[in-house]
Amino acid sequence: MHPTPYPDVNLVLQRLLTEAQSILGKQFIGLYLYGSLSSGDFNPQSSDVDFVIVTHSILPAATVSALETMHQQLAASGLKWAAKLEGSYMPKDSLRRYNPEATPCPQINEGRFYVAGHGHDWIIQRHIIREWGVVVSGPPLRPLIDPVQPEDLRRAVRGILQEWWAPMLQDASWLQRRDYQAFAVLTMCRALYTLAFGAVASKPVSARWAMRELGEEWTGVIQRAFSWPQEPQPDELEATINLIRYTCE
Repeated sequence: MHPTPYPDVNLVLQRLLTEAQSILGKQFIGLYLYGSLSSGDFNPQSSDVDFVIVTHSILPAATVSALETMHQQLAASGLKWAAKLEGSYMPKDSLRRYNPEATPCPQINEGRFYVAGHGHDWIIQRHIIREWGVVVSGPPLRPLIDPVQPEDLRRAVRGILQEWWAPMLQDASWLQRRDYQAFAVLTMCRALYTLAFGAVASKPVSARWAMRELGEEWTGVIQRAFSWPQEPQPDELEATINLIRYTCE
């Protein structure tokens, strides 16, 4: 199995696929990749392995518990990318279109396994999965997801800015880490690109566009965020907060 150009990533994906299929049985429809592994801007030093596993229906509690145990064991396996797996187990009806009232589903993020609903970002994620998702196992993706319109993407960005980023203007504790600052800056570039064009672009494309369009005031902070962690990385909390404020406004 070679869904990506990275052998170590493929190894952990094979383990995830085998274990998930064993637990889910006939519930399993497919395993798909999105994020940087589908957009072509995967960075082995900083990227995550974003996945979605599609199921036929909502999973019973016993199955969710088995998935949690599996992810704990996978994280402890010593496989290089096991700790970087981030994804969701979604019923096919929930995948088709965004519904904020949909039944919460199992997710893993930054090593934490939990059951929760999806926010506005999943309007955008559906678009990315539909247009660029990588099939690891299962049927083609496009028939599983309704097209996402440009204004839906803009609406999603406005929702994300309001529900996630605007509160950081009052409490910036999450932004103390330099890697989170870099993530925030590049996310603002992508948000501004989507608001301008009603389309989704990769981090490199969005960052280059933002450096051209936003002017010299933001060039340095964007360039340093994009080069994370290769170049010297000064703390840029103030500049990061200012860019979040600019984007929200």
